Amino acid sequence: MKSLIIAILVFSSLYGARVVETNWKKGELFTQYIQRYNIPNTLLDGISQSDKTLLLEIQSGDTFFELKDSNNTLLQALIPIGDEMQVQITKNYKTGKYKFDIIPTIFIEAEYKVVLPISKSPSQDINRELKYASLALYYGKLFKNRKEINFKKLQKGDIMAFFYTQKSRLGKPISDPMITSAMLETNGKKHFVFVNENGEKFSDSGKVIRYKVGSKKIAIYDRLRMPLRHIRITSPFTYKRYHPILHRYRPHLGIDFGARRGTPIMSISDGKVIYSGRMGGYGNVIKISHGGGFVSLYAHQSRLKARRGKHVKKGEVIGYVGSTGRSTGPHLHFGLYKNGRAVNPAKYIKIATKRYREIDIYKTKIIKIKGIEKYKNRLLALVKDKPKIHQWNPNAKNYYEYKGN
Repeated sequence: MKSLIIAILVFSSLYGARVVETNWKKGELFTQYIQRYNIPNTLLDGISQSDKTLLLEIQSGDTFFELKDSNNTLLQALIPIGDEMQVQITKNYKTGKYKFDIIPTIFIEAEYKVVLPISKSPSQDINRELKYASLALYYGKLFKNRKEINFKKLQKGDIMAFFYTQKSRLGKPISDPMITSAMLETNGKKHFVFVNENGEKFSDSGKVIRYKVGSKKIAIYDRLRMPLRHIRITSPFTYKRYHPILHRYRPHLGIDFGARRGTPIMSISDGKVIYSGRMGGYGNVIKISHGGGFVSLYAHQSRLKARRGKHVKKGEVIGYVGSTGRSTGPHLHFGLYKNGRAVNPAKYIKIATKRYREIDIYKTKIIKIKGIEKYKNRLLALVKDKPKIHQWNPNAKNYYEYKGN
């Protein structure tokens, strides 16, 4: 945050400029964006092939910041790639030339506390008091499928309490909120949900796990399967990785699987093919929409089998491993997106290094979670404290203008 404010003040004092919050236009390429501001394409000449590939991660509708002078000349742009990195375009005020770089995103991450009496429903009350629809949706999903809770019979005066963490920039949320622990009290009974760093939820009685039955191997994920039968990871997912040679931070928003050319690629779940064709540095690409905001991406294919508009089943072959686009050898770059933002596939799919098969018959058991009483007591104390709620303002001023002396 500090470096962003300094940059704003320096440019503002020199140009009488202002920072404007805007959104990436649907279908616009990066080259088209810089052409709009009469920036020559030579800006990209010194960029590595891997950095050019990262430009494909800019999503339609992404919020980003532009610094402009009174003549609408672009002085600086900060465009997010994932949650922790961003493209920076900067105009040198002496030479007039533009510079391209990829730098870490400056943000604040903090924990927030919420205690609310229920007057209508948890989602409506959270939306009314916090002005944050994503958080309201998240809370509702935490208690989904809890048979002992009837949301239709919640009474006025029932209590909900939770802790959540949020990354923010210039006073606005970036990325999704993360509820770490929550409680819902209804009809005098308290119900708890806790979430670990991998996004797995469990109750105060413990965590339900699946386990092997005899010699059979059980798929321990609920919905998604691996895109290849044999798995060899050559590059993991990371929001921010320090390159030992370039001495720069770079994200890798997917998982690279090494495989022989022609190895069948399978859909991770049922869905509809929304893209099948060439996509710049990704080469031959297929994108599949699976519902619930999830879209999977399969890049560098040698041959595409599934066509756009086709409905595919989980495990159906959609293409074959290759090395098209910017690639040093045959491999599958696999990306997973939730609501338009890249997420770590390893959090949603069990990575299996050996062959396995899914079966429908399995057993479950509950294991106790260490420190569960500590988390429960923290929530109970929160209800007594009744902290002031932080309200996010969706109508906050979206630009900062230098007024001069």
